[in-house]
Amino acid sequence: MLLIWTSIIVGIVCVIVLFMNVYPVFGRRPSKEKAQAFSRSSQYVNGKFQNPFPTMMNMGFGSTVGILLEFAKSSPNRRPMTHLAMETPNLAKDMETKVTWFGHSASLLTIDGKALLLDPMFGKAPSPFPWLGKGRYSGGLPFEIGQLPVIDAVVLSHDHYDHLDYGTIMKIKHKVNKFLVPLGVGGHLIRWGVQPEKIEEHDWWDEFTYEGLTLACTPATHFSGRSMTDRGASLWCSWVIKGKQSNIFFSGDSGYSSHFKEIGQKYGPFDLTLMECGQYDDRWSDIHMMPEETVQAHLDVKGKLMLPIHWGAFTLALHDWTDPIERAAKAAHAIKVSILTPKIGQTVHVNAADYPIETWWK
Repeated sequence: MLLIWTSIIVGIVCVIVLFMNVYPVFGRRPSKEKAQAFSRSSQYVNGKFQNPFPTMMNMGFGSTVGILLEFAKSSPNRRPMTHLAMETPNLAKDMETKVTWFGHSASLLTIDGKALLLDPMFGKAPSPFPWLGKGRYSGGLPFEIGQLPVIDAVVLSHDHYDHLDYGTIMKIKHKVNKFLVPLGVGGHLIRWGVQPEKIEEHDWWDEFTYEGLTLACTPATHFSGRSMTDRGASLWCSWVIKGKQSNIFFSGDSGYSSHFKEIGQKYGPFDLTLMECGQYDDRWSDIHMMPEETVQAHLDVKGKLMLPIHWGAFTLALHDWTDPIERAAKAAHAIKVSILTPKIGQTVHVNAADYPIETWWK
């Protein structure tokens, strides 16, 4: 009997391993040669990328079961009652600096005539099995993929499903000239058919030029992984994007820490910051900011205008879906921080005389 049960367990494990190697959505771990090269990075310790100081995520077995039970309880405010209204975006490439937010962290930034897609997650749901579960709040996108201009660069902050989406990459890769990514993320893209020469991987504090823009891969306090076996196999980051007329900061996913002040001292001030403000919980506050911390991080990097992101598309935490923007707006208004609240698809001109500040979610 013991032999039978052992054989069954081994068989199940083999099936799972085979599935993870065959199913492309999981991506690909960096090769041994790549991993050896990563040892030159200060962030690569004991075979994986780590934050420079301990980050707590209370995700033990008991805590995980408790969170799942909480998610199982119905809550009318975790999602909108109806699909969110969307605006028609301005997708044209011109010399003006403008940004269009598509929900969550996906945005199109046009700067100095270049089009950059930031964490373009355009899929239905952030999951290796997107056909399961509920989809994005807006029900879709305010444009068709074919309407996108040639994308000068896709800029990725890390490899989590709500930021790096297999289906999206497969649809847009023929339109993209370059993928700018943190160390280790290129392996996923190569598995999905992106030519290696189109990929540039960068470590924290790498500064480089691309198509006349100055970019810097900057720190974030987070983690990575797309399966049970690749946590820390790739790096996570934030980004500085500087053109002739504007200086932009994109936070990626991050807990609040001293790196924001370091970035502000080295690269600020910023005309616009795209700052994470959603999907938080006390149990993982080290790797996702609270909305009030989002506003403080904006001040730390010396931002002028703040666009709250990482909300408005998916339910990945237990708070009400409007809590992130309401708390961030309240904190911003209390200390007179200029906060933008565009609708999904609404294009904002960074150097305009006025900005969208409607409370459209109410």
